[in-house]
Formats: sequence, C-alpha cells, structure tokens
Amino acid sequence: MSVQIGPYLLRNNVFVAPMAGVTDRPFRQLCKQLGAGYAVSEMAASNPRLWATEKSSRRTDHTGEMEPKAVQIAGADPQDLADCARFNVERGAQIIDINMGCPVKKVCNSWCGSALLQDEALVEKILHAVVGAVDVPVTLKFRTGWDRLNKNALNIARIAEDAGIAMLTLHGRTRADGYKGDAEYDTIAAVKRSVSIPVVANGDITSPEKAKYVLEQTGADAIMVGRAAQGRPWIFREIEHFLRTGSHLPAPYVDEVRALMDEHLRAHYAFYGDFLGVRTARKHIGWYVRDLAGGEEFRQKMNLLESIDAQLQAVDQFFESQWSFGERLQYRLSDDLQPA
Repeated sequence: MSVQIGPYLLRNNVFVAPMAGVTDRPFRQLCKQLGAGYAVSEMAASNPRLWATEKSSRRTDHTGEMEPKAVQIAGADPQDLADCARFNVERGAQIIDINMGCPVKKVCNSWCGSALLQDEALVEKILHAVVGAVDVPVTLKFRTGWDRLNKNALNIARIAEDAGIAMLTLHGRTRADGYKGDAEYDTIAAVKRSVSIPVVANGDITSPEKAKYVLEQTGADAIMVGRAAQGRPWIFREIEHFLRTGSHLPAPYVDEVRALMDEHLRAHYAFYGDFLGVRTARKHIGWYVRDLAGGEEFRQKMNLLESIDAQLQAVDQFFESQWSFGERLQYRLSDDLQPA
C-alpha cells in the first residue's frame, strides 16, 4: 500500500521514525535502500541562532538522498518555526514535519516537542504559521496527550486537519509515558476515524507480525518504525514483504550484512569526519552486533578503538566469525523479533 503526501506518492507504507542522533543522512539512505518508503530527518531547532551551527547543518543535509526529502523542525514560537520551515525549504526540503512528540525533558522544558500539547491555542497558531509559510506539504508528529489524565489527540488531529496539515503521525503514548507501557492503538484508531488525511501509527512496532497487527487494529495508512530499526535496517524490507505476501524473508546473509555495514560506516565517516565519525559509529556498530553470538564482548572491545581502519577491520573480523554459525545471521532475540 502506498501513501500520498502532497505531490509525493511514497513507494510503500513502512516508514522510518525520526530519531535524534540516529536518523542522520547515511542511516536514512540505508533504510530507504533496504525498503523504507519514507524517512524524516532528525529534528532541527527553530531558533535562528542555531541554523548555521555544524550540528544543525548536518541534521538538514540531504545531499544525494532519495526523494522526498523531509526535515523535522522543533520549537515553540510560531514565527521562528515558520522562518525555520522556509529556511529548510530553500535548502532543499520537500516536506516539513513539525515535532510535537518528543518526550525528552530537555526539549519539553523549553516548551517544545510534546510539551506543546498542553496549549492547544499555541498548537493551532504554530500549525497555521508553518503551513502558511511554505509551499510544500507540512506534516505533524505528536503524542496522545500530556499524560493519561490529559489526552487530547482527537482535538489536536482536528486542529491539524483544519490548519492544512497533510499527514499525521501519532505515537501511541502520552508525554508522561515516555517509552514505557503499551502503545494506545485504540487512540490511533480513533484519530484515524476522525480525520480524512493520512494517519501513521507509531509505537512498539518491532516485527512484521506487529506491523500487520497495528495496521489492522488502527486502520492507519502507514506504520513508522523507530528503535527496532537500530542495527537492523533490513526490518523495512522484512515488514514490506510480510505485508505484501504473508510470508517471512529469511535472515540476511552474513556477507550481505558485512557489506552493508562497510557501506554504512564509510558513509558515516565521510559525513562526520574521522574524529567524530569513529565515536558516533560506535553506537551503530553496537546495535548491529547486540543480538549476535559474541556481540557484547565485541562491542566492549570495539569501543576502545580510535581509528577508522581499526573499526572497519574489527567489524570485518567479527562478521567473518559469524560464518561458524551458518551463512545467514543467527539472531539471539526474543520470539517476537525472531525472523522465521
């Protein structure tokens, strides 16, 4: 199933969630290569004093990325957010996504992210300001409310649709929930019934079966995968294949993952430079190996390596060792994550 966002017909309905410190350009591009129909950048601050910083520039760098190129922006001031949207469109953004879902204290203490859900009047002003500022589709990612006693997803969804928002992504938890507890798929279903624009379900989608279940339970147009894609970017093709055929893809070949990791790491080093690249690559490497035999021991040793060549050689040797368990990766995961 495909989804339309403004003029863009996406190739499927399995999306990558924007994650700070994770969904940089190399990772987004890899996820798209491995079957994701859509990916959104890490959130960029709307404060104009931060636009020219190296961190912000990197977060909104889409050079060579598969279209459509989507930038997520975060802030609390309608004018700043409108200006930020324009700035990013001028730099090549084809879709603007507004963050009203981040539960992190540092973000919420600045009255950004999901903290905005406490002020529906401000939400309305922000959405109208951003939609009116650019001639590209504007989407919204949000949560079910501030806490379980103050859930207002239906109100926010109606405000968003009236403001001209092109698509809604709803994480089925309140800000107070963080990432704990079960996602509220009933709330996502209620939002889907209440609006005519596309709705994307987000939260706890960790396997092809769970993706199918969430789509059926919510009636959503698409699903968005976040943490489950860390170290397993091929989950997108696994989900897409299962939704289309009802059957599972086998686990990837050891040699394929070794090649993918080499490609990912080299793109990562080129993007961040040698010093920062080596350090920020460690988390990705750790995610790739965490569910494989010897993964934790390898991760601890790898974190001590200080050069690109040392990291690449270590990763290559680790995956060479996986051959002793078979030609395909042998996951050590819980049953709901274990590929058939």
